Amino acid sequence: MDRVNRRAAILRGVAAVAAGSWATAPASAQAFPGKPLKLIVPFAPGGSTDLLSRLIAKPLTERLGQPVVVENRTGAGGNIGADAVAKATPDGHTLVMGSIGTHATNGLIYNSMPYDAVRDFAPVALVAAVTLVLVVHPSVPAKNVRELVDLLKSRPNEFSYASGGVGASQHLAAELFKHLTRTAMQHVPYKGSAGALSDLLAARVPIMFADLPLVLPHIQAGNLRALAVADLESTPALPGVVPVAQSVTGYEATAWYGLFAPAKTPEPVLQRLRSEVVDIVKLPDMRKAMLELGAKPSGISGADLRKFQQAEIQRWREVVRDANIRMD
Repeated sequence: MDRVNRRAAILRGVAAVAAGSWATAPASAQAFPGKPLKLIVPFAPGGSTDLLSRLIAKPLTERLGQPVVVENRTGAGGNIGADAVAKATPDGHTLVMGSIGTHATNGLIYNSMPYDAVRDFAPVALVAAVTLVLVVHPSVPAKNVRELVDLLKSRPNEFSYASGGVGASQHLAAELFKHLTRTAMQHVPYKGSAGALSDLLAARVPIMFADLPLVLPHIQAGNLRALAVADLESTPALPGVVPVAQSVTGYEATAWYGLFAPAKTPEPVLQRLRSEVVDIVKLPDMRKAMLELGAKPSGISGADLRKFQQAEIQRWREVVRDANIRMD
């Protein structure tokens, strides 16, 4: 089954359960929601942000009794879509699927930001963390991390790596790798990680720390070689593929995706959204769908998500500084 059909099957499977457990959710005493909701994806279709948003939108529609419409609004490393939500009416009807870029590191990278990632948003829930996997085109003569490090040191700046954009999780993961291994590669950013895939498969940009859902079918087909995962533990989706940390001490990087509402959204509305999203993420069918895609369901919400977000900002500050990652 190809990647498109596989994802479509997962979406159908999740939707099939909606008529059961999701449809029995208790009605809210609040007037919310009074109209369709808009869920902004600040990146192009096809990547993990987009896929997770569409997985969540269907059951959230069933539970809220109003359509949750997913809208891709791209540009400026996700800042355009996120800013639209920051400036939206704070009534809970406009949400954004935020990422490490839009809600942690862009503020460290861009000289001018249209919003404040902490002040201008109310945290709803962390939906999932996605495993990043270090992949290379089969033409790259490296079978493991140590061989790749030796190759990069012997041929500095000769190789390039792809990412979903400046400040994206794939970019930061590669820069952390470079920082810890003292190697050099050229960065080639794209407008979303899905946009990097065709050039990765064609070996025009032969290296990437990619979201596992994006590249898993191509690894399985032999079109890409997985060298290691960026998590501290291996993933069942890639048996035998070890963590980068086994070869590079202190290495760990993860892509994460969470829902945020505009600041000043009323607390009862936020509580309703948090309750529904956390319950959805806990459902066995949703967890199964996410795990099959290489995503790890989360469900932390509210103040806990805020603490996590602030910790991520601090965690990546040194990497951004040392790598001199800047955007005008």
